[in-house]
Amino acid sequence: MVKLKLKRMGTKHKPTFRIVVMNSTKAPNSDYIDLIGFYYPQESDEEKKVRIDEEKTLYWLNNGAQPTEKTLVLLKKKKIWKKFIESKNIKGGMVNETVN
Repeated sequence: MVKLKLKRMGTKHKPTFRIVVMNSTKAPNSDYIDLIGFYYPQESDEEKKVRIDEEKTLYWLNNGAQPTEKTLVLLKKKKIWKKFIESKNIKGGMVNETVN
């Protein structure tokens, strides 16, 4: 199964994360399929804290990639998850998921 995950980078006490598309059966430190964004948790500016390529993310979500819990929080914060759910509702009936 393909997942959207956070891959930890950075130094000790100053983490940064890459938001990547990975096969869930691979080790966390192995190669990823695609890089879709960055997360800088120590950044004070909310706009610079999360950077996600919306087009790539929607492509992978529409092709069956599942976000992890923490990645889902970031997608909801950037309102990408809402766009994905709305596109699913338009395409093929209602999806049993609430949009936050």
